Amino acid sequence: MKRTYVLDTNVILYSPGAIMSFGDNDVVIPEVVLEELDTFKKDNSDLGANARHAARLIDRLRTKGKLNNGIELPGGGKLRVEMNHYDTKIPPSWDKKKPDNRIIQVCKALKDQGEDVYLITKDIFERIKADTVDINVEDFYEKMVPEYDSQFTGRADVYTSSENIDDYYHKKIMSPKDLLTYSYDTEKYSTIELYTNQFVILHSLDNPRHTALGRFDGKNIVPLYYKDCNVLGISARNVGQKFMLESLYTDANKAPLVIVKGPAGTAKTLFSLAVGLQKIIEEESNEYRRILVCRPNITMDEDIGYLPGTEEQKISPYMRPVFDNLELLVDSDEKERYKNEKELSDKIKELFDRRIITTEAVAYLRGRSIIKNWVIIDEAQNLTPKQVKAIITRVGAGTKLILIGDPEQIDHPFLDSRSNGLCYASEKMKGSSLCYQVTLKYDECERSPLAYEASKRL
Repeated sequence: MKRTYVLDTNVILYSPGAIMSFGDNDVVIPEVVLEELDTFKKDNSDLGANARHAARLIDRLRTKGKLNNGIELPGGGKLRVEMNHYDTKIPPSWDKKKPDNRIIQVCKALKDQGEDVYLITKDIFERIKADTVDINVEDFYEKMVPEYDSQFTGRADVYTSSENIDDYYHKKIMSPKDLLTYSYDTEKYSTIELYTNQFVILHSLDNPRHTALGRFDGKNIVPLYYKDCNVLGISARNVGQKFMLESLYTDANKAPLVIVKGPAGTAKTLFSLAVGLQKIIEEESNEYRRILVCRPNITMDEDIGYLPGTEEQKISPYMRPVFDNLELLVDSDEKERYKNEKELSDKIKELFDRRIITTEAVAYLRGRSIIKNWVIIDEAQNLTPKQVKAIITRVGAGTKLILIGDPEQIDHPFLDSRSNGLCYASEKMKGSSLCYQVTLKYDECERSPLAYEASKRL
């Protein structure tokens, strides 16, 4: 039976192409959705861009017929704008002037007429309300990846003989044919398929204490070269951080993209800043010109232009986590670090005054070609797939791009652990020879004993 999909405003703002995504089924846009889209048309953010895209798309379709009667879509269905059904009963306590309630009212009316109606919305509360009046509801994903627990982590536990591990330490190479993986579901060992640049923890089948670390280079397992580096007084304290350090220290010509996922307190931002500063200040190799730090934030994208001050002053409140990490890096002496707060502040200020570190809103990366920069996108879980593609395609020669974030702390109203840009990039870039990535674990939290305890319990 042909279905009727009623689209909410947030679906079109998330993906204007959603209008064309339902095959030979009918698509209905309530007139209140057009009104809401109209309020976004002058917006300077991605939401505004998507509203304008949708307007152009609907306007092109409009030339083929009448929207109130239905216009043929390429997939075989029809698109129509619904202007009627104001008398359809909904719970009396619901305000009919509220857009969400009006959309549900349209759904109920179409269902009463015998249509197989599905409301498509990214608003959880609207889905709940629609369900209470027996309307079928679904979320919409334009670009979706597996559930978070099944996503690519960039690392794997593998098993082999002690003899093979000894040979690996001696020869610095191992064939993946000698490796096995263990399934806790079947309680059996089996062969494993590795992705290029995937990190491995080698475990001995004979001795659980006999282990080694490595990386699959596309052909063989090879050793890590930078896992034991001391960077501005900090060093890796666990396996995940060793993998992260290897990813960050590898030259931009080999690993121009690094993706680091993981919970709070695993030092993602700290290591990303530390290695960048080490490369630019300590090594003086001229490999990178500066560190560019960006954090996505919807409110910032929309309202930043109205705030007083320079660009960096406007963005400064959103960069507090960066400043907190810089305090640890500009003075490695824990006992002396906070004795003179002004001196500590001046050291950090000097990094910005000399433009060793610069900060920008993600929105300002559009249309640029970024050359020989160390670029950190913090809180990248709040990027959309469209944004993350735009950022990665801005990377020019000699630039290293680091995407870091925690997919379980998403603030974007239209995103979740399956549709955010960080996880999308991770899944799509796995196996690329130009991308190193690692997901840190909860037990690799090193912020403090309390942070580790909270990550386990809460």
